[in-house]
Amino acid sequence: MSRPVRPTRSDFVHWEQVSTRWADIDVYGHMNNARYFEIIDTVINNHLVFATGVDIRELDAIGVVAEVGCRYFAEVGYPDPVDVGVCVDRIGEKSVSYRVGLFQGDADLAAAEGRFVHVYVDNTDPARPSTPLPAAIREAVSPLLR
Repeated sequence: MSRPVRPTRSDFVHWEQVSTRWADIDVYGHMNNARYFEIIDTVINNHLVFATGVDIRELDAIGVVAEVGCRYFAEVGYPDPVDVGVCVDRIGEKSVSYRVGLFQGDADLAAAEGRFVHVYVDNTDPARPSTPLPAAIREAVSPLLR
């Protein structure tokens, strides 16, 4: 079995920095895996909010998480901040697939790489059937395509 390629900073397009907190660290001295997913979700949605200029929760179609995963390469700890890079692997008719790299310090190699898939659903229908991406979302994620 081959080892996964460890991403570098140049693999990502959009960047944000996130603070680590004392409470993020588990009994083993590194950031708890649940915190990685919180960071990934927050940074992607921050990008969508700022790039669209609207409250994405109020769009007729909203992105719900259909898949999330993370590969860990090195420990992330407190108190150093985390640089989070985002790119888009695929824009479909009803979904967007993201990759997210987490870096700490001056490292060029990612400490972790997340995968995150949004599927868009009708926010006006209680059954929430899948629906095409809103134009504003497509415009916001297209510049992140790799």
